[in-house]
Amino acid sequence: MSRADEIRSKLEVALAPIELDVVDDSESHRGHAGFSEGGESHYNVRIRAEMFAGESRINRHRMVHSALGPELIGRIHALALDLDVP
Repeated sequence: MSRADEIRSKLEVALAPIELDVVDDSESHRGHAGFSEGGESHYNVRIRAEMFAGESRINRHRMVHSALGPELIGRIHALALDLDVP
């Protein structure tokens, strides 16, 4: 299973998003720190979930990081998050 699939699966289970886009943006970071051949190092994630209602931006980020867990977070160099309610 790819890291993008792992990210998608964990976020679907934990946050029940209405919208979820996970994009491997690694290739656009070729030559920069953290890039690894074959990708799977830099991600853009867009989530729209009811669970974010009433939560601060920092709490939304914490919710995502908690859902992904330290093991998966440790294998990702960069994670750009766009988090909002539907």
